[in-house]
Amino acid sequence: MAIGTAALILILSVYNGFDRIIRENISDLTPDILVTAARGKYFVPEGAAFEALLDDPRIVQISSILEEEVLLSYGGRQELARAKGVDAVYEEESRLAGHTIEGTFSLHDGDLPQAAVGASLAYKMGIRPRFTDPLVLHYPRRGARIPLAGPASALGSVKFSPSCLVSINADIDERLVVVPLEQMRTLLGLHDEVSGLELHTGGPVNRRLLRSLQEQLGPDFRVLDRFQQNPALYKMMRYEKLAIYLILLFVVIIIASNILGSLAMLGIHKQDDMQTLRALGANEKTIRRIFVWNGWLISLCGLAAGLAAGVLLAWLQQRFGFVKMPGGFFLQAYPVVLQASDLLWVTAGVAAVGALISLLAAPRSNATGKA
Repeated sequence: MAIGTAALILILSVYNGFDRIIRENISDLTPDILVTAARGKYFVPEGAAFEALLDDPRIVQISSILEEEVLLSYGGRQELARAKGVDAVYEEESRLAGHTIEGTFSLHDGDLPQAAVGASLAYKMGIRPRFTDPLVLHYPRRGARIPLAGPASALGSVKFSPSCLVSINADIDERLVVVPLEQMRTLLGLHDEVSGLELHTGGPVNRRLLRSLQEQLGPDFRVLDRFQQNPALYKMMRYEKLAIYLILLFVVIIIASNILGSLAMLGIHKQDDMQTLRALGANEKTIRRIFVWNGWLISLCGLAAGLAAGVLLAWLQQRFGFVKMPGGFFLQAYPVVLQASDLLWVTAGVAAVGALISLLAAPRSNATGKA
């Protein structure tokens, strides 16, 4: 029971470590709050409601973005990508600079527009910041019809010089291209429109803030927190942790079955003592309760020892990083994050398993005693 409990704490803590790294990486690309149009793809951020956002003390930064699926071409290769046009505020305050693995994060070199490209996409297309070949973004011209010269002539295009390669995670790196907002508008044939506003609060986002901003902007806009922006990802991470917990708890149930066998053997060895207790006036319920408490105390002792061992080992790994990651990862050691909620769930789960096994074992011991 102690080993099973310690394993539960350690594995959940390691999962929390990887989960935190994923969330932190995504948070550098995903804003605290995203404002989008409830209908349509683009909108013009003007009016009293948007002016109030600029003066709202709860909002520390507002960036305009314009996202669209585009066709990339570079050195004779073509790929589909998700282009993200950003304004000067985003360029100056972006955390993507911390994810740059080659080159320097910059979207302007004087008057020359530049692009930051996801690492996986860049490797697939052979893009390097030091190369002189231009990166060209293509998108159908608004209202254009397919001419006789072919569909390619109906595509608008904008050229960029690759400035750097950035890495967030595998899925994002395969499709991400960040470019200046002005060139993105030129490519899409827009003027002042944006596809969203990214709001950074500098602190936690609660439901009251979301509701207040939604009421301020009205029903024509949607106000989304990070969970609502990536619901599939966050739900997947929650379900993965739940699955890990249930699988390890099932292992604890298998381990706890030893208690059932021990109580059964105890009932065989204590037949005379049980007869003595009956002779002294103890009823079957009292004798059954003795076995239940005996089995549960065994599991609780294992639980206490496992909690102490698991917390100690997790702290040592977190503090000193004894168990190293395999080669090729940017982490030196397995990340570990202890959470109080995990300790509570492990305590409740193992205690419940111990109580259940003890209840199942007690009638057998009682029956043996009768024999």
